[in-house]
Amino acid sequence: MSNPLLQLRPLGQSLWYDNIDRAQIKSGQLHRLLEEDGVVGVTANPTTFEKAIRAGHAYDEQMQQLMREGKSAKDICDTLVTTDVCTVAEMLYPIYESTGGQDGYVSLEVSPELAHDTARTLEDTRRYWDMIARPNLMIKIPGTPEGIAALQQALTEGINVNVTLIFSLENYRRVAEAYVSALEIRLQRGLDIKHLASVASFFVSRLDVLIDSLLEEKIKNTRDPLEQHKIATLSGKAAIANARLVYQEFRQVFSSARFASLARAGGKLQRPLWASTSTKNPAYRDVLYAEELIGPNTVDTMPLETIEHFRDHGEVHLSIERDLAQASNVLTSLAQIGISYEKVTQQLQEEGIQKFAASYCAMYKGTQDKQSVMGRP
Repeated sequence: MSNPLLQLRPLGQSLWYDNIDRAQIKSGQLHRLLEEDGVVGVTANPTTFEKAIRAGHAYDEQMQQLMREGKSAKDICDTLVTTDVCTVAEMLYPIYESTGGQDGYVSLEVSPELAHDTARTLEDTRRYWDMIARPNLMIKIPGTPEGIAALQQALTEGINVNVTLIFSLENYRRVAEAYVSALEIRLQRGLDIKHLASVASFFVSRLDVLIDSLLEEKIKNTRDPLEQHKIATLSGKAAIANARLVYQEFRQVFSSARFASLARAGGKLQRPLWASTSTKNPAYRDVLYAEELIGPNTVDTMPLETIEHFRDHGEVHLSIERDLAQASNVLTSLAQIGISYEKVTQQLQEEGIQKFAASYCAMYKGTQDKQSVMGRP
């Protein structure tokens, strides 16, 4: 296996692709990623859809038909996106079957504008679930308090959920609790839990981006060379440390006697999914996060650029439980110099919701703009 991407699965990590657009489907690029690089899942990205709809021509024929039918821009956009999601779900279905429902999923998010509205998030979740009607679909719901309430209810109803925008350990604990509780409720009601699936998407690199900027400010505001050095040693350390501690929480929750009874009834693990694993700081190795978070029962969802980098020079080794003592020390050291882990992770979740909502709005705006360019019939 000269391709490092193909070495991930024997170590227990599933590779998912963070991208869908029709041109990639038609050109065979997505098929090649599945066949040659071992991709076993796909997540939709509204930014990618917006760019593809606005700039490309792969959607033109379907758009023209929908315009002739008098559909609104929102309905057109939803139809274009769900058509692609259905196509990808069909492509992934053999993987879904061969892995017993562990992989082979395609994820589609509800509107992030609803992240603090439980009822409307549930409404959107049910609408997409019914519209697409594929067993290997996951609905992406943000891990806000309101989102957690929605995702627990959705799971209880038998809807697969990809919980997004998780940043903190406490946030992860609440998400895992919601998943386990949903399985328990279904089992108590005599409902199937064997075919219910969920992943907990933990956003990685964004933590380093924000904390590194705070560290730079701390360095500028002190003249003590020893203190400056101490602060500088924390750069680029928080994200990996945080994810490794989350993995320990995952192992604790899903090795408990409480979950064992659910596992005997066919309940699946809610695997941690490492999202935002592209490296934002050019000073860091471009596959840093992908290399340092490899371990059993995990998922890494990579954009195309990271896949290409990892295929070229990724180094594969079991790394998720390396230096656990150091991981705890990183968070302790940040607190000692006045950087609040709780405030940083809460800020990142709120900013993430705002960015996702902006991307979602841009996707609809891109559809409207394309309609104007094409002209109404």
